[in-house]
Amino acid sequence: MSFIKVSGLRKVYRIGNSEKVVALDNIDLEVERGEIICILGTSGSGKSTLLNMLAGLEKPTRGEIIINGKNIAQMSENQLAMFRRSTMGFVFQSYNLMPHLTALENVGFPLMLKNVSKRARDKKSKEMLELVGLHKQIKRKPSQMSGGQQQRVGIARALVSNPKLVFADEPTGNLDSRTTKEIMELILSRVKENNQTLIIVTHDVNIARYADRVIHIFDGNISKVEIVEDKHRQCVDQAN
Repeated sequence: MSFIKVSGLRKVYRIGNSEKVVALDNIDLEVERGEIICILGTSGSGKSTLLNMLAGLEKPTRGEIIINGKNIAQMSENQLAMFRRSTMGFVFQSYNLMPHLTALENVGFPLMLKNVSKRARDKKSKEMLELVGLHKQIKRKPSQMSGGQQQRVGIARALVSNPKLVFADEPTGNLDSRTTKEIMELILSRVKENNQTLIIVTHDVNIARYADRVIHIFDGNISKVEIVEDKHRQCVDQAN
């Protein structure tokens, strides 16, 4: 059984009383446990809407989203919040760190939501910050760190609770090319080591090469799938 199975997913937004915008149109997608997927598309293609659907941040107009055997489309908001807390981790383009908290406190925040004791979460957070190369920055606040350092904190926070599913939403959009390479290699090494499923959402074709499969989104549909093998891509038309 696939770790993620999306069937007949459709999302329609209403504008005013009569106008409708179809953001996603009959999406079918399966993702295996431990697979690295890139959802690639330009602005307005529907890739961000698909991310929101998979993360349970928006309800579909129609269709099923099964993650780890649970249909999240049928969950209440409280059930979704608990499911995200137990199953998902998020890395954001804008880092989304809390400015008044130190690196250590930012990383430990997901553990605090799980009622982990301060001593235990500080220990785990220090270990994660050491793994991402920030053992000297644990007491610094976001304003005292570079963009690359802030994103490393974001990665540590996303992975500290060892989630089964990690979303990376334009994770290197604010970084230079050298830091982008470092950040992507860091994310990949951690998720591969723990057999975590990673879904990267981006418009950057250079980021797509890090994935096992690239799902191209165009006008709310999957236009094609690229299978990445030994850095050579095999294009598979979705129609086939």
